[in-house]
Amino acid sequence: MGLRIDHPPLRAGFVTRCKFQFQSIGCRDIRLVKRLNMGMNEQQISDIRKLMEYEAARTEPPIGFPNLPDLPGGRYTDQRFFDLEQEHIWRKSWLFAAHIDEVPEPGCFILWENAGQPVVIVHGDDGKIYAHYNTCSHRGAPIVTEQSGRKARLTCKYHGWTYTHQGELISVRDPEDFRDLDFSCRGLSSVRCELFGNLIFVNFDENAMTLLEYLGPIADEWEEFQFDNVRLAARHTFVLDCNWKIAMEANTEVYHVKSIHAATVAPVLDDRRNVNTFYPNGHGRMIAPRPASANNMSAIELPNLPEIETVGELGRTCTQSYGIFPNWVSPLSHRAIPPLLFWPISINQTLFEVWTMTPDWGDGERPDYWTVNDGESLNPVLLEDTEFGVWIQKSVESYGFKGVPLSYQEARIYHWNQQTDRVIGIENIPPELRVEQVIGDEWIFPNDPRMAHV
Repeated sequence: MGLRIDHPPLRAGFVTRCKFQFQSIGCRDIRLVKRLNMGMNEQQISDIRKLMEYEAARTEPPIGFPNLPDLPGGRYTDQRFFDLEQEHIWRKSWLFAAHIDEVPEPGCFILWENAGQPVVIVHGDDGKIYAHYNTCSHRGAPIVTEQSGRKARLTCKYHGWTYTHQGELISVRDPEDFRDLDFSCRGLSSVRCELFGNLIFVNFDENAMTLLEYLGPIADEWEEFQFDNVRLAARHTFVLDCNWKIAMEANTEVYHVKSIHAATVAPVLDDRRNVNTFYPNGHGRMIAPRPASANNMSAIELPNLPEIETVGELGRTCTQSYGIFPNWVSPLSHRAIPPLLFWPISINQTLFEVWTMTPDWGDGERPDYWTVNDGESLNPVLLEDTEFGVWIQKSVESYGFKGVPLSYQEARIYHWNQQTDRVIGIENIPPELRVEQVIGDEWIFPNDPRMAHV
């Protein structure tokens, strides 16, 4: 099938043991203030409902929406473009790396290497979260070699240089053998680290905008989902034999639903009433209601979990999914936040992470949204997408593949590619691999020309 379980799943019962309290999580902590009427207001919900009916009634793309040029096929197969992605996208974007449940108490750490750089994320003894390159400032040896654990100090096993959780060098072996060794400038090299609720993000670009600025209006919409209360229930990894964008794009449009998901998703998602929204920085959202004939259960529903009580109408009655540039896709509901993450291993291989975050399930069964038998395999919906990705990879590598003509319903893919070129630098991309910047600001939230016709 081209799908292999790569790492063991999160140990059963691990997160239920992680009870914790913390004061001021940082480097930077975006505390989510609870208030009534979080998220979208009544006018926004009304507008989206109107747009659903507009989408169902239209017989052509919206008035004024640009014709989308073909995506060059080499963006999936050309090593030059893959190398540019590696050099720029993963160095300049905010990347979801961990959940606070994975480092619940002072001294707890995890080793994170999904973006190609060795990073240790540690819960400091001051209550804050820190991220450092896992690189000793002496000879470059790793500070930690375990995937996770708990340490009072971070000590290099090679020569014993010791650092605080904050990354400060506090002791070296045989200090008398060094001349003028300034401890203050020999600490660990830190990685930018910010939290959104209980979610830990990192960014390798010291000059990047803040995480809150990066998320933009999505941060406001996400308030109703209480990211600072959701617990980590499950985290599994799989290896897919296809380019990471092929795997991700299957989760950013509904055009394929009636074909690939005829018996699973199609009966509970009205694709003709799907509303796509383009956000700044390459992010996007889709909201699709259930057909009038559908029952209230989807193929991946978690009916017995506690609810996130502040989630509003759309999160309870529609499939609402967000794409966060570069590699996060997640439907959000009143019962679960289940991100999908896509990390390139090579030009034709992807590390696929599936997460489940929910309100505290107490003494009940630990929920797992995306897999069956605790990570033994993906659930039927994801299997349908991932299995077909292997076949797509073979096709795009053929002599017959030239480019990708995208429909209006697939425009979020084009929007994502525009952002890719801006992050890389259009001038750095070979001309035959560039995309034209045809989706202008007039289509970027809060602008929406469709509203003039509803």
